[in-house]
Amino acid sequence: MRAPRALAAIVALSLTIACGAPAGTPAPATAETFVDVGFLDFPTSGSEAAQSHFLRGVAILHSFGYKQAIAEFQQAQKIEPDFALAYWGESLCYNHPMLPERDVESPRAVLARLGASVDERATKAPTERERGFLQAVEALFGEGSTPERRIAYMRAMERLYSSLPEDPEVASFYALSLLSAVGPMHDDSFRMSVLAGSIALDVFAKNPNHPGAAHYIIHAFDDPVHAPLALPAAERFAEIAGAVSHARHMPSHIFIQRGMWDRVSRSNDNAYQVALDLWEPGDNVSDMVHSIDWGHYGDLQRGDLERARARTADLESVVTKSEGAERAKGTIRLLRARFAVETEAWEPWPVTADSSDDELLVSGIAAARAGDMALARQSEARLAEQAARNVEVRSTFSEGSKPAQVMHREVAAAIALAESQEGKALSLLEEGVAIAESMGPPRGSATPVKPVHEYYGEVLLGLGHSQRAAELFERSLLRTPNRPLSLRGLARALAAAGDREGARLNYRKLIAAREGRDALAEVGEARRYLEPGAASTGG
Repeated sequence: MRAPRALAAIVALSLTIACGAPAGTPAPATAETFVDVGFLDFPTSGSEAAQSHFLRGVAILHSFGYKQAIAEFQQAQKIEPDFALAYWGESLCYNHPMLPERDVESPRAVLARLGASVDERATKAPTERERGFLQAVEALFGEGSTPERRIAYMRAMERLYSSLPEDPEVASFYALSLLSAVGPMHDDSFRMSVLAGSIALDVFAKNPNHPGAAHYIIHAFDDPVHAPLALPAAERFAEIAGAVSHARHMPSHIFIQRGMWDRVSRSNDNAYQVALDLWEPGDNVSDMVHSIDWGHYGDLQRGDLERARARTADLESVVTKSEGAERAKGTIRLLRARFAVETEAWEPWPVTADSSDDELLVSGIAAARAGDMALARQSEARLAEQAARNVEVRSTFSEGSKPAQVMHREVAAAIALAESQEGKALSLLEEGVAIAESMGPPRGSATPVKPVHEYYGEVLLGLGHSQRAAELFERSLLRTPNRPLSLRGLARALAAAGDREGARLNYRKLIAAREGRDALAEVGEARRYLEPGAASTGG
């Protein structure tokens, strides 16, 4: 795998943005080609009329606007039925590279419309470069398991990139293939993600209007350690591809990693509105669901409970727009559990056959605190079943059954605490922390819905172990930066340990995170502690 000079790319990127230069921006094929989707240069053998639709399709594909991109690629095919790359582009609209595979038959059917066999299709790609792109999707949608095909696709793009390292589209699609192969390759080292990000940074430095470069930089550096590298791309992406809901949403990946809660909320407001405007009866509602989910998390971190409730109402409306909108129904359950966790409204809920893992977590902890041990054990048993699941296909955003394993231990610890088995509770939470740290930091909202480091810190603080509690809250904040409940916990723990300056620092951060929410109890607690002469948390 050929790695560009990432440091040089970052310097070049900074200079480009500072100067405001539209480097690498090609002349549009038509007046409409690149409106609100970014700019790219992708020469092909297609006719001028077909090329205009093809270019717009590729730009939208880079932003994962699949429905919009399919329409453009199909229009290019209608104009020029043997335009091989128009079928290549449409096939990739079914790939969903960052998620487990959903549909392999549709892209195979697209390629079959171009030609009945691999050899026949290859004859319609007149240049070596175009054949390289086509051969790569033949591997992606050919025989074998999903992990095998994603690795084969990445290898094919690696070969094409080795021969054409300066081609921005080859580089961009190679970077994405690396990100898609992280799960199948079981790479937990960040090595493949950083390589993908450095390649995308090179493209972005030359063309800060390239939607794929901006998008893949965000995905590559979507963790608390590397997120600062992606902040310029996050700031840029929504501006250059405003016609695509996913592009409006994506900056919030980095804003979450930086604890920029107002930006998280606003990015997803915009994304939801674009998705809503584009929606037609029969369409998938996933873009609307995704933006509501992430915006809801941002709202709760800001302490904007009214907006969070309104977003849940929006989601309930989305469910009515699409028959069988299972993801939307499941997300309603997530939002319900998340609201309870973030507002600390620990009320026991009945366990039903439909209870989600997140609801079981809330039910179990709440029941244990209320002394309803039968309900608590029912929740624990269901989570134990979920934790035992085998998940064969791993992807960038899937950790299989590990979140359920963590939640099972959180509920079991709550039961142990209720039964005065403190040692057992701490041992269970140690196990939960170890599992969570094997997962890597969340790529988005807190996973599990109650971060185990934060919960463990709260338990330790309640038992009088303030120094150890502070360590857990600090580790929680490394995984979920600027999370208000962890900031509050750390401030309390440091105050209890006698570190007044450390407590003051974290209470100030808490007030900033909850800016404008002075009526919230934790903000009042922080302000009381910061008053001259205050000697306790006031909590």
